[in-house]
Amino acid sequence: MIEVPHTLLSHDALRGVIESFILREGTDYGEHELDLEHKVRQIHEQLKKGDITIVFDESLDSCSIVTRVERDRLKRAAIT
Repeated sequence: MIEVPHTLLSHDALRGVIESFILREGTDYGEHELDLEHKVRQIHEQLKKGDITIVFDESLDSCSIVTRVERDRLKRAAIT
């Protein structure tokens, strides 16, 4: 697992990762359904604050977005 700083991705690449995450995860945004643009902005803000991060899994040749807790758990699992 490789942590990928969102600031290193082009605008289009970052948008693609975020949209893929939103569509794949079926993220629940509460009582009211939000449009894709709003969801993208929310994810981007969380990335900027460091609440979530992008990770690349070499074995699966794919990337995803995880929370700090998930990232730390994945790092520990990779060590053992």
